[in-house]
Formats: sequence, C-alpha cells, structure tokens
Amino acid sequence: MDERTNRLTQGSVLKALVTFTLPFLLANILQSLYGAVDLFVVGQYCSAESVAAVSTGTQVTQIITSLVTGLTLGGTILIGRYTGMERWDKVKEAIGTTLTLFFFVALLLTALMLLFEAPLLRLLNTPAASFDETMKYVAICAWGNVFICGYNALSAVLRGYGDSVRPLCFVGAACVVNIVLDFVFVKYVGLGAGGTALATVIAQGVSMVIGVVYLKKHRFLFDFKRASFRVSWPMARRLARIGVPISFQELMVRISFLYLAAVMNGCGVYAAAVVGIGSKYDVFSMLSATSIANALAAITAQNMGAGKPQRARRSLWYGMAFALAAAFAFWTWAQVSPETMIGVFSDDAGVIAAGVPFFQACSYDYIMVAFVFCLNGYLNGRSKTVWTMVSCTFGALCLRIPLVWLAARYFAQDLGILGTVAPVVSGIMALYTMVYVLWEGRRNPGEKAPVEKISEI
Repeated sequence: MDERTNRLTQGSVLKALVTFTLPFLLANILQSLYGAVDLFVVGQYCSAESVAAVSTGTQVTQIITSLVTGLTLGGTILIGRYTGMERWDKVKEAIGTTLTLFFFVALLLTALMLLFEAPLLRLLNTPAASFDETMKYVAICAWGNVFICGYNALSAVLRGYGDSVRPLCFVGAACVVNIVLDFVFVKYVGLGAGGTALATVIAQGVSMVIGVVYLKKHRFLFDFKRASFRVSWPMARRLARIGVPISFQELMVRISFLYLAAVMNGCGVYAAAVVGIGSKYDVFSMLSATSIANALAAITAQNMGAGKPQRARRSLWYGMAFALAAAFAFWTWAQVSPETMIGVFSDDAGVIAAGVPFFQACSYDYIMVAFVFCLNGYLNGRSKTVWTMVSCTFGALCLRIPLVWLAARYFAQDLGILGTVAPVVSGIMALYTMVYVLWEGRRNPGEKAPVEKISEI
C-alpha cells in the first residue's frame, strides 16, 4: 500500500482534496442511511414502544460514538503527521498504540454503559412503557463496543495514512449486513429494538474483521501480529493531547443539542415534532461540512508534517468553498419551500405551520456550520485541538444553552425566534475562529516546517 502514502502532500491541491473527501462523504452518508433504516424497520414491524426505545437508545449511543470518533480523529491526525514526515517507524508505533488503546477504551466504555445505563435513561425521561426495551437496546450496543471502537480505530488509521477509499468499502459491507439483519431479526425473529442493536453490532464486527483480513493479505504497513499490539506511552500521551480535547468538544456539543431537544419537548407536541424533523435535516445538510472537516484534519496533518503549511491552507479554502456550496442547496430549499421539507416526514397541518418559521430561521445554520466545521478541521490537523475544544465548549455552554433557555422562557410560542439560536451561535463561533486562523497565518507567514517538533506532536 506504499503507493498511497503522501498523495495528500503532492500534486494538485484541489484533486487531492476531492479524491480524499468524496469517499469520506459517501461513508458518512452510508452510516447515516443504515442508522435511519434501523428506525424505519422497527417502525414498520414493531410497536410505538419499540420505536421510542430505538430513538432514546440512539441518543445514548450517539454520545458514545461522539467520544470514540473524537479520540479516533486524534489518531488520524497523529498518524497523518508522521506520514507527512515519512517517519515510518513512528507511523507503525502510532498505529500499534492507537489500536491497542482503543481495545481498552472499548472495555471501559462497555463497563460504564452497563453500570450507568439505567440512571442515564431516567435522566433522559425515557417513557416507562419502553424503558425495559431501551435498556436491552443499550446493553447490546455496549457489548459491541469492541467492534465499534475497532472499526473506527481502523478507519482512523487508514485515513491518517492517506486512504479514505478502503474505510468506505468497509462501511459499505457493514451497511449491507446491517440492513439484511435488521429485517431478519426484527421482521422474522421478532427481537424488536434489541434486534436492530444486534444487527448493528454484528455489522460493525463483520466490517472490522473484513478490514483486518484484507489489510493483512495486502501487506499493510502494520502487520497485525500480536507482538505489534503494544502501547508506547510517549505516543499515547501525544494521542491523548490531540484526541481528548476533540472528544470533549464533541461531547459538549452533543449535550447542548440534547438540552435543545429537552426544552423544545416542553413547548408542546408540534414543537417537539418540528425539532425532531429538523434534526434529521441537520444530519444530511451538514454531512458535507462534517466530511470535509474530518478530511481537512488528515490533509492538514500530513502537509504540516511534510513542511507544507501553505498547501494545508489552500486545502482549507477549497474545502470551505465546497462545504458552502452543499449547505447553500439545503438553505435554498428551506427558504423557498420549507413546507415540502417538513412534508417528507409529516403531513400534519399543525406541524407544517409550526415548522415553516423554524426551518426558515434555523436553515442559516447550514451555512454557518460550514465555516465552523472546516476551520476547526484545519485547526485540529495542526494539533490546535485545545483551542477548538475551548471554542466549542464556550459555544455550547456559554452561548447555545443560555440562548435556548432565554428564547424558550420569553418566546416559547415563537418557533422562528427559537430557530435563530443555532445560526447566531454558529455565526459567532465562525467569526472568532476565522479571526484566529487569519491571525495565526499572519503570525507565521513564512512557515516552512511543522509547527511542533516531532517530540512534541
């Protein structure tokens, strides 16, 4: 696989960005789709209690997924930096440390989920009728954390190495297995919400095994032998310095949006329905920005490692342009015909009436987050993860939560005003993050080498 290394640091910047980001985007789309299929299958063949169990259980697993993906992005950045430096001994050491650590992270997360799932579900006001089934859903997902962490860690390694195609193939396999097993376990075996959880765990396990077998057969840089799975503690500290802040910021953002959902639930059934529908569009409208941001982290890491900071900055501007183009399409739809957006999920006249002002207001967030995500992806690739953690935590805890509370307290019946909170917060974050990036560029205009010394990465 050596022919793939350093392709992010050579040739056309635009071509490198597109060819690396497109598989990233397709993989995220597939993951979003098979997550939606879980809910669809349960909705078709099970009771409302099972649907509620999957919906609530997914909120818990999304918190875990946010923690894991934040940590794995740290692995992508670290491996990308050493790949850019062409320090293959360090690349192998970073891969071994990443994969080994994530095995123990998976065990820890499993224990925590099993110990605290009941209190957490009570905190989320899980309906009594679906409580036991939600417990079952979360417990099955917890036992599958080894596979979930393994798949994400393997994908992070490959993306840091400059390969986004093989992770797409692996998630494609998981998608097919997950959809088939959803129907088998739910429709034919009758396992309900637990069946969708079991299907997801098995699919992730199959994906991980396929990935390991494929890479071993094709002589990947890391040999996957037992002796190679060991932790280098200096490398582990570097991984933690990069990955933990990203993981923490993901957690804070997730908590702030859970708070938004809880507040809107208290504003009535129409408001709750509108926010639920809006969250589905948030996922798809922001997929491009999310994918480009994660791709920028890897591209920036490799180019900074190779001593090509100007190339990393050009990747940022190209990436931002693509993310804005995709966001603009969803924004236009929301401005011109919000009724049709809402109508895809509900034809209730009350929901549509309540949702129109909310969608027209909150759709500006699609544009604002394109700036925020891309800028943060670039900064993460430069190992400025503490800065992005502080930025995102400030946005979540000091801006979004207080503004949601104020809007709900004084304008509870005006969903248009409630809908402005997200774009206002993202706009403020985009402004100060852009100022920081431009200031950094002027501070180091002639930067010729990596920002950090190799011992400090």
